[in-house]
Amino acid sequence: MNEELFICPEGDRVRVDKILAQAFPEISRSLIQRAIEDGKVKRQDGSSLEAKTKLESGDLLLIDLSREAVKPLNGKNIAIKVIFEDKDILVINKASGMVVHPGDGTRDDTLVHALLYLYPKGLCPIGAPDRPGIVHRLDKETSGVMVVAKSEKAYYSLVDQFSQRKTGKEYIALVNGLVSPAKGKIEQPIGRHPKNRIKMAVVQNGKPAMSEWETIETFEDSFSSLRVRIHTGRTHQIRVHLSFLGHPLAGDLTYGAKIDPNFNRVMLHARSLNISHPVSAENLTFTADLPPDFERCIKKLSGS
Repeated sequence: MNEELFICPEGDRVRVDKILAQAFPEISRSLIQRAIEDGKVKRQDGSSLEAKTKLESGDLLLIDLSREAVKPLNGKNIAIKVIFEDKDILVINKASGMVVHPGDGTRDDTLVHALLYLYPKGLCPIGAPDRPGIVHRLDKETSGVMVVAKSEKAYYSLVDQFSQRKTGKEYIALVNGLVSPAKGKIEQPIGRHPKNRIKMAVVQNGKPAMSEWETIETFEDSFSSLRVRIHTGRTHQIRVHLSFLGHPLAGDLTYGAKIDPNFNRVMLHARSLNISHPVSAENLTFTADLPPDFERCIKKLSGS
């Protein structure tokens, strides 16, 4: 056990899970929740707590929010669509529903598990143990183009390209309502939501973020398909920016979309990715067609 004494800060009576989430923003809420359920968060006298237990300022807790030792990952035979591959990079068309790398609450069906099966002798010699070769990611429900590093040189080059905004990223988004103007740009800083730590939001102390959109097609007055280019790579950037404009992505219940049986996921697809090859320096653009579920939604909306 790695127990430490924690003194509840001054303020109103607040649930223990919210107090710990605010005190330790670098730790995921799911890890905090699991620690409480496992009895690793308790009063100093040893009595147990529930996540909903409200505490007073000055209450003393014994907490252990340490993670379990990372277990070696085993590959799993999961089909992935390869767009391009050489000895340095792998470009795939990620399916909606696939998580990129292991994390709190994930199973053994991530993209990393699939990559470890394809490359049992190792994918990339550097990077976090549970994220070999991963230089960027797409949300679980987002489909489309992703690049993975297969060599050390490729890893450092791609990390630099993404961090220095040298890549070109274009998405197709299906959003609620008619976006006006039909073409535009939004520059609003994005950071952690002040009240809901699992969400992001437009906040004044957030990191700079810029997105451009262009309407492709409208469907009566209910939905629009957009071409979106992002010039930064903030978490949930497109989802947050479009929701801020009053046009949440179809199926995105987290950021304001209404429940609609026509959409069983967030309707966002990474259409293309432009990079400089990490070894040859050749300018490369990779594209991925809309997946069948996305195509079906558009056809249904257009009445075809």
